Amino acid sequence: MKLSTSKPYNDYSSYIREKFGERIQKISINLGLSCPNRDGTKAYGACTYCNIHTFSPDYCKPSKSVTQQLNEGISFFSLKYKTQKYFAYFQSYTNTYGEIEEIKKHYLEALSHPEVIGLVIGTRPDCISTHLLNFLEELSKKYYISLEFGVESTLNRTLELINRCHTFEDTINAFEMSKNRGIYLGAHIILGLPQESKDELLSHALQLSQLPIKTLKIHHLQIVKHSLMAHQFKEDPSFFKLFDVNEYLSFLTEFIQFLRPDIIIERFISESPPNLLIAPLWNGLKNFEFNERLLKKCKENDIYQGLKWK
Repeated sequence: MKLSTSKPYNDYSSYIREKFGERIQKISINLGLSCPNRDGTKAYGACTYCNIHTFSPDYCKPSKSVTQQLNEGISFFSLKYKTQKYFAYFQSYTNTYGEIEEIKKHYLEALSHPEVIGLVIGTRPDCISTHLLNFLEELSKKYYISLEFGVESTLNRTLELINRCHTFEDTINAFEMSKNRGIYLGAHIILGLPQESKDELLSHALQLSQLPIKTLKIHHLQIVKHSLMAHQFKEDPSFFKLFDVNEYLSFLTEFIQFLRPDIIIERFISESPPNLLIAPLWNGLKNFEFNERLLKKCKENDIYQGLKWK
């Protein structure tokens, strides 16, 4: 059965407009928190692909208060969009990792802003607790609360290879703990991690579809400066099989067919700053340009999300 939307996949912007009747902008917030595979709790060195500066806007500095970061972000986006509401997006590092009462204060400070109608919280599957989930469940009765887990891969050997320091079983457990609480659950996946075959990449779609997720962010693997992968790529480029644009477009037309048809796809590609990106180089292709190509390719071949699900 085809999707009810005019697009061959469920896109996030349409979902938000349908839910709220208007565009909602995310404002990134950096609390300056760490991760258990960065501070030595589980390991040092972080995930091998990680450079936190690839997704931190200029206004997003942990030296600034949550309110200041929100005000500066709103000032930036309001130049383009005059009337809209905002989500406070706790994006950098692991935003449920730390002293829980302090983290809760940051969430409440964000929600006290008159223009903020909800939270989007990025975290790891091994950094969630029943105590914090109970708190978020209460918040969800009044606000839009989204909790996004970095899944990255459904293969334990890959998770070990990239120094994630958690397993896919941890991911499953985190979603089980978090479901049925009024919280909108999301997942992130990276396509093109080393040593994963095409069949294994496609199997990610089936595995993700078994999780109680509302949204999905898909990233293609990018090698960025100041990451361990940058060193590995310099030492042995053959260790990686990076997608070129056309390969990735073709692969995604297969991938979305195995995704559960009600999942909202928030993005299809990564967008690292050009000054940090090593590979693959796609000549500055923007997110919206890629989406237009994907849309065209799907329509030409009568492909849509969920076509081969189950």
